[in-house]
Amino acid sequence: MFQPVSLFIGLRYSRSQNRSGFVSFITFFSIAGILLGVTALITVVSVMNGFEGQLKERILGLVPHTVISSEQPIDNWRQVAETLQSDPLINKATPYVESESLLQSANKLSGVLMQGIFPEYEISDSIIEKHMQFGSLSALVPGDYKMVIGASLARELGVSTGDKVRLLLPTKTIFTPMGRVPVQRTFTVAGVFYLGSQVDNQMVLIHGQDAARLLRRPADGVKNIRLYLNDAFTAKDVVAQLQTQPLTQNFEFSTWDKTQGNLFAAVKVEKNMMWLMLSLIIAVAAFNIVSALVMVVIDKQGEIGILQTLGMSPFGVLKIFMTQGMVNGIWGTILGSIGGVLVTLNLNSLLSVFGVNILGSGFIMQKLPVELRAEQVLVILVSALLMSFLATLYPAYRASKTQPAEVLRNE
Repeated sequence: MFQPVSLFIGLRYSRSQNRSGFVSFITFFSIAGILLGVTALITVVSVMNGFEGQLKERILGLVPHTVISSEQPIDNWRQVAETLQSDPLINKATPYVESESLLQSANKLSGVLMQGIFPEYEISDSIIEKHMQFGSLSALVPGDYKMVIGASLARELGVSTGDKVRLLLPTKTIFTPMGRVPVQRTFTVAGVFYLGSQVDNQMVLIHGQDAARLLRRPADGVKNIRLYLNDAFTAKDVVAQLQTQPLTQNFEFSTWDKTQGNLFAAVKVEKNMMWLMLSLIIAVAAFNIVSALVMVVIDKQGEIGILQTLGMSPFGVLKIFMTQGMVNGIWGTILGSIGGVLVTLNLNSLLSVFGVNILGSGFIMQKLPVELRAEQVLVILVSALLMSFLATLYPAYRASKTQPAEVLRNE
């Protein structure tokens, strides 16, 4: 098969066994360094993708992406919610009633955030409904005074489903023969959820109409409607659009980034720094190619002079050593990509075989979240090849500047 002479000679040099042991040693470690760097970068980035995805699911799946609020109860909140839900950018619109409260059991008193919800709007695609350990949100029926609480809070108060707890609202008081006392009501625990976050011991759910009665609000007492978007990062654009619509232009708006924006910004910075550090590992390994090629160029001075005497141009000599260097880079990158994908797909199994528990003793039953993205693997592969290419330029340029008369004078 026909091959350009520069490519043919470059491939022959890369397969040559007649090299000094030191050159072979450097060449081997340049390939091994690229391989390990690419493997590590693919694996670590995939794990960070998994953690980022879980963070989005557990925080942005529960924290409203946008909240519409009014100083007075919204009389037509059902119409507003249905209109908002018809927007293609909005996945779900759920009304709720909210107040700071105290929850008391026979053993303990704890401060909580009481949310009055309407199960018919919540059950569909609700992260809490998906993580219910006992019971269901559908058990919240107006007038029955039932409650759903987090697993951590239930453990702290020493209660389970079917037990009675007392909900007190310090901000709302009533006059009694005993004087002014907080509004309070006994509730039955009808469900327990577990999200593995601070929400588990900070929030309790009751029916919205029960919450409105406790807060002494007319009708359903809905002042807030939370929006869950198809893409949480379009919240500002959605708010700008809703502020121009007649039905919602007089409401106040707040977005998730005011409370959670710093957390996601920190995660993004950490992820970018991890990319940078592991990319530097690949860069260092790639530039080992420089050392190997410089020594090969010195070793092949006589052959370079002969080739130039036979009519090979300096550009042809340049291509010979670029080819030889790129062979090492291609081998390291391809093997590293294959190794990275295999390690990533079997990471939890490998950790289990070696008995490694990265998450610590508190997370024995949990696995590392892994999300392998093809586009990131492609970016890593191309970047490693580009760094390998850049590493070949200087030694190849030095070889192309060889003067055959000076080299062959001593041959």
